[in-house]
Amino acid sequence: MGANMKKRIDDVFRKRKKSPLTKKELAAKAKIKKNEISQFNAVLESMCEEGLLLEKKHKYYSSLYNGFIPGEIVKVNATFGFVRPDGYENDLFVPGHALMGAMPKDRVLIKKKKGKGELDEAVVVAVLQQADNVFSGTLVKEDGACAVIPDTLARFPIKVKKSSALEAQNGDKVLVKLISRGDRHFDHVAKVIRVFGDAEKADNCCEAIVAASGANTVFNKEVQMQADLVASKPIDIKEIAKREDLRFERIFTIDSADSKDLDDAVSLTKYDDGWELGVHIADVSHYVRPGTPLDDEAFERGTSIYYADRVIPMLPKELSNGICSLNPNEDRLAFSAIMWIGKDGELKDFKFKKSVIRSRVKGVYSEINSLIDGSADNSIKEKYAGLEDMIFKMYELSELLSKKRADRGGVELESVESKVILDENRMAVDIKPRERGKSEEMIENFMLMANQAAATLAMREQIPFVYRVHDLPTPEKLANLSELLTALNLDDVKPSSPVTSAMFAAILNKVKGTKQSVIINNQLLRSMAKAIYSEKNIGHFGLVLENYAHFTSPIRRYPDLCIHRIMSAFLLCKSEKDKLKLVKKYSDFVVRAAQHSSETEQRAMNIERDCDDCYKAEYIKNYIGEEYEGIISSVTAKGIYVELPNTVEGMVNINTLEPGFEYDGKVSLKNILTSKSYMVGDSVKIRVEAANVSAGLVDFSIVEE
Repeated sequence: MGANMKKRIDDVFRKRKKSPLTKKELAAKAKIKKNEISQFNAVLESMCEEGLLLEKKHKYYSSLYNGFIPGEIVKVNATFGFVRPDGYENDLFVPGHALMGAMPKDRVLIKKKKGKGELDEAVVVAVLQQADNVFSGTLVKEDGACAVIPDTLARFPIKVKKSSALEAQNGDKVLVKLISRGDRHFDHVAKVIRVFGDAEKADNCCEAIVAASGANTVFNKEVQMQADLVASKPIDIKEIAKREDLRFERIFTIDSADSKDLDDAVSLTKYDDGWELGVHIADVSHYVRPGTPLDDEAFERGTSIYYADRVIPMLPKELSNGICSLNPNEDRLAFSAIMWIGKDGELKDFKFKKSVIRSRVKGVYSEINSLIDGSADNSIKEKYAGLEDMIFKMYELSELLSKKRADRGGVELESVESKVILDENRMAVDIKPRERGKSEEMIENFMLMANQAAATLAMREQIPFVYRVHDLPTPEKLANLSELLTALNLDDVKPSSPVTSAMFAAILNKVKGTKQSVIINNQLLRSMAKAIYSEKNIGHFGLVLENYAHFTSPIRRYPDLCIHRIMSAFLLCKSEKDKLKLVKKYSDFVVRAAQHSSETEQRAMNIERDCDDCYKAEYIKNYIGEEYEGIISSVTAKGIYVELPNTVEGMVNINTLEPGFEYDGKVSLKNILTSKSYMVGDSVKIRVEAANVSAGLVDFSIVEE
């Protein structure tokens, strides 16, 4: 009925084109009967919300015939903003006076117009839906008035209702909510809903970042009660009897020293014709059942979030650090992937089975690395007594798997994670690059094999699944990459069509060890699509795998928990009829789970990156005036970014350089008056000039030698 009503309204405007109509005129021309008026009003309202129609001064305009395009505001500054029209790849510039007070994430209706240059601009003609305007910022008090400088929403002060400022002081990090909206940004008014404390303390800023993201940090009473109940029960003897008993096998975990949520353990047997690799994963799906408060909360969170020394877990600690964690010398329910790998490093066969295990020891990356390189002391050797021979065989297999990945053209981009060291007052006192040794690589290789096997099972059996997919780079991004390679005289490694990951690997190998490595690494990163979760398997470009999923971390990732649940149901199928029931039950679920998991993963990544930036700024603030050597990591029209060996990055503003520097649009600033230039990959000496903890920004200057 609604579709028919919509068609009648569309038909009217098809004849009227640009001309507007009042509601009464529209009803008459659409021949709306008395008993259809309520439906007519509802459809009209819905079409306005979708942006198909615009209501202005009691008249309705057709968006299609008036050139109105729905879109979303993505950025707002004091004098301009950007909108992303639906179906457009590029954003459009919107002059400040043409924003109608629209804020980021607002759904708007825009009209394109010719800009001053070659590019189109846009004018907002209506705000269709106002976003949830809760955001973090820094409170500013001046002459009795209050305002907040938003962190990310918009880069200008927004008035704060003085009576709502709570106990917030000038310079405090706060969470605010817009309580009234005007037609101009400076007419908006906000109220303070939470105070975090001094905005120059990174810990406070991180709390605000998490709160503004909407991520849950506390488990509600119902979820916590269920977690306590589940964790308090001993493992049922009847459940153990149903499972493969691996408690007397040599199985152990390998993780960082401070890890408490141990969700994967490994085992290995070497034969004359290959290897039997066991990857044993905590059977979280046994404890977290569909439709329960625990499951609903895990779905909502999507993933655990890690920053500095903190974790916002997907599951309560009673599960994540307790009954689901594969703690040493404790019986634990597991989901085991047993894989047979040939001498050539190829996955020959596999099986998945429910098991019960007892980890021999909590392996630690640094300790295993010392065993491998021969630097382990007697206490470490004693800890791993009875496992050393297996560890060396694991290392042997891992080296083979790494070579296989390189041979098939796997893309190994260089990226260094940061490790933040806090003191007793939770202030950043050191920033270090996170080390990645042989045992870290070993566990990564083994988890990749288990993930590949899980996805292969799903494809073979044609059951609903959540895959980890990585699409091909877009033609536009490949064109940008080719242009850069030409500029760097690297035409011989330019990718051709159809592009393969091996072509990317060849580019990286060509520049390895040169200063061009930084430029190429950054450009390849920008060229590649984002890996996401999907119910459709399109393969994984970066890993060069046709089948890939996330099976190995159900304690901290919902997609893993999701496929554990599906695989558990599959193992119980005794007939084709059972399998059809499984397909029907999970087909819609995997679509929702994949989309939501991709969104929550992106949210977690944003939180972790922004928090890292705040701690880095807090740390480097103690060294203002100090000089260091760094590498130029990127160049923009505004200046150059320099990364120090400890991963702290700062910007050298172009205005602090001598006159004449211009951006070449690619990788360097060149001085048109002299022969001087600054290029990505160059080593430079900098001085730390300033650090804004609240914004996570650091300013450097170049030290001339």
